[in-house]
Amino acid sequence: QRMALGEADVDFCVQSCCKPINYALALEEHGQDKVHQHVGREPSGRGFNELTLNHNGRPHNPMINAGAIVATSLVDGDSGNAKLERILQKFAKFAGGELEVDQAIYHSEKTTGHRNRAIAHLLRNYEILEGDPEEPLDAYFRQCSIMVNARDLALMGATLANDGVNPITGVRALASDKVPMV
Repeated sequence: QRMALGEADVDFCVQSCCKPINYALALEEHGQDKVHQHVGREPSGRGFNELTLNHNGRPHNPMINAGAIVATSLVDGDSGNAKLERILQKFAKFAGGELEVDQAIYHSEKTTGHRNRAIAHLLRNYEILEGDPEEPLDAYFRQCSIMVNARDLALMGATLANDGVNPITGVRALASDKVPMV
């Protein structure tokens, strides 16, 4: 059952709500051992956008910007666009339909995202990111600019609560063994 009050169909950009889906995709494609070689699992007690690494020299967890950028870098694809396509496919399974990137918001994110750019270059300096840090960073900016509404987000949460199966479409969005980690 679904119920909505107010303006539940008004679109807005997903911003940091992209992080669990991004993490889910990285886990599914590479498994927890590989993912957690690059990003920790523990709370940081710090701001979500701080330039900080844990005592192992990794981002504290995939729900802070540094960890989300690393998780994005782990998504399969030989370019930022290919990674974004994989991310959008995963979002579609969770939300029950295709979602789009708002290009104006993406360009704003890319133009003003200096702290995230600094984080990505810090990660590259510590060899947590391999290659050009701008590629996963660009995919991260794009995924933060995906447009959703309250219904979409509610269904995405319900999909996690339903052991990774979208309760409306019946499509498995995430393997059952990955749900508790996300």
